[in-house]
Amino acid sequence: MRNTAHLQHIYAAILSYTGVILLIVSLLLLTPLMVLFFWPEEAQYSVGFLLPAAMLGGIGILLWRGFYRKESAVLTVQEGGVIVLLSWGAACVFSAFPLMLTIKLNFTQAVFEAVSGFSTTGLSVVDVTTAPKMVLLWRTIMQFAGGSGFVIIMLSTIAGPAGPGLSIAEGRTDQLVPHVRHSAKLVLYIYAGYILIAIAALRLCGMNLFDAVNHAIPAISTGGFSTKAESIGYWNSPAIEAVTIVLMILGNLNFLTSYLLLRGKFKAFVNNGEVRLFAVVGSMCVMLVFLFVSRQLYSPLSTSARVAVFETISALTTTGFSTVSYTNWSDFGVFIMLLLMLIGGGTCSTAGAIKQYRVYLLYKTVVWEIARFFKPRTAIVENALWQGEQKVFVSDCHIKNVVAFVFLYLVTFFIGSGILMAYGVSTRNALFEYASALGTVGLSVGVTSISAPAGMLWAETIGMFLGRLEFFVIFVSVAKILKDGSSFLRGH
Repeated sequence: MRNTAHLQHIYAAILSYTGVILLIVSLLLLTPLMVLFFWPEEAQYSVGFLLPAAMLGGIGILLWRGFYRKESAVLTVQEGGVIVLLSWGAACVFSAFPLMLTIKLNFTQAVFEAVSGFSTTGLSVVDVTTAPKMVLLWRTIMQFAGGSGFVIIMLSTIAGPAGPGLSIAEGRTDQLVPHVRHSAKLVLYIYAGYILIAIAALRLCGMNLFDAVNHAIPAISTGGFSTKAESIGYWNSPAIEAVTIVLMILGNLNFLTSYLLLRGKFKAFVNNGEVRLFAVVGSMCVMLVFLFVSRQLYSPLSTSARVAVFETISALTTTGFSTVSYTNWSDFGVFIMLLLMLIGGGTCSTAGAIKQYRVYLLYKTVVWEIARFFKPRTAIVENALWQGEQKVFVSDCHIKNVVAFVFLYLVTFFIGSGILMAYGVSTRNALFEYASALGTVGLSVGVTSISAPAGMLWAETIGMFLGRLEFFVIFVSVAKILKDGSSFLRGH
């Protein structure tokens, strides 16, 4: 009975915190109505946002207040994962309703678009040439919320003992400062500050305000949604491309790394393994794409260089903006892009995929293992990596966790690619498209479209969801719900 009472207390806290997050999402559903100040003729689409906002807000308030307890429960990472899973799932479903009510997407297509938004992927089935501005802004707002994370938004406004478990469950393992709430606020300040600077920079480069907002946010959130079918290539502007590259790199950075850089801690910044990996891999791949792909396809030489730099950075940061189509790229060029999409961005950033830290750790593990053969058997070796301003010793257990994650990621990648192949997609295109979905990148070779089969869209939707919440959160959370449900039914 004691265990049953404990579970009731824990799940009351879980549902209460989930209610808070759903209430925040319901308020976000109202933000696209801002376009009415500039385009009042879009009032006809308002009900598409008001109705789901009211429904979700009502559910959020009922959960928050109905399960609120004065004595807050201290939640573990696993219990925080349950909150993340429930809130993200509900947010994606309810955020699909405006797309169904306004531009008449079916349920599968609308959920796909919502998951693509919140996971900051950028794959899309929306025709941006005919979509109302209210819908275009909503896609951007989803990427803003998904990039920062619902939990970060919640923790920056309320405090509680659930903080560490929640932030870790949503993929924020590094805190900028010791206090969880203060750290969450700093993340939002950095995120919002980058976005404001990005909007101003894109305006100076020639974008109108609406386009600037709808490209600045996806750039910093490494989301990649665009208001143009040609993405950044629509403007054919070296200045816009240069600014966007800087923004994609900023979005790629771990928030802790950004915080150190902003504080002038350049030594700690340079010592960071992710920064070094990004510099080396990014530079090498830019050169390879330039020499063997873009130089043969695009002229003059300056255009070839622009394409090589932009497309490579877009893939490695998992942003998904593009300036060209990949239909005429060689297999080698597609292979380079595929490799970059698998590596992905920085940990605790808005980027996705395997993550640069894990790849760097695996590289260092190989180096350490080779070096071990040249040392005496009795030698005691302590391997360490820089994290922030400190050297952190790497345990064998941590390496095993990373290896397990990478293995699971690659297995999922090949299974998902196989599903796309089963629908008749070529091997090359299936590998590319699913790497993009699972890595929350958003680049496409044309496989993903509104006419794609429902099964294929669901396979990509699951990939985007798994990629954003990094597998273990989802698997462990589902396992915990099943285990606790079984214990509750047994009454002990």
